[in-house]
Amino acid sequence: MQHSVWCMACALYRGWIFPGPSIERWLTPLFGLAVRLYIAEVFFRAGVLKLADWSATLDLFSYVYAVPLLPPTLAAYMGTAGEVCLPVLLVLGLTGRFAAAGLFVTNLMAAISFPDISELGLKDHWLWGSLLLVCLFYGPGRLSLDAWLSRRFACDRRNG
Repeated sequence: MQHSVWCMACALYRGWIFPGPSIERWLTPLFGLAVRLYIAEVFFRAGVLKLADWSATLDLFSYVYAVPLLPPTLAAYMGTAGEVCLPVLLVLGLTGRFAAAGLFVTNLMAAISFPDISELGLKDHWLWGSLLLVCLFYGPGRLSLDAWLSRRFACDRRNG
């Protein structure tokens, strides 16, 4: 009896909520793209704000942020470059796993080096880090330049 109820529940789930593999085939890549867009916007905006007032950024890295092992000026350059360049790669899905890994490290350093981070700010960093790990482990998905390049060059290898 329990087995038949479970089978019926699975059939309802597959038939009504996701009526076929074609919907799942497009929902998963769209979800991956939405995650990439959200994360990229968060980090890119932070990088643009740092570039808008570079002297304030240098002061932040010199007097507020406590980035371990790096001189403040180098940390400012590296952090800002990461926040501006890596989100572009993540959105395009070009070296998507590399971009996700780089942003994960940037996020980790931001959470560690800011001394007065609030509990809500820490939760934001946990969310961003978790989403970046999803991008890192699963890759950028079908809606990415990585996937397109893989398909493109896989076809060339078969033909030539």
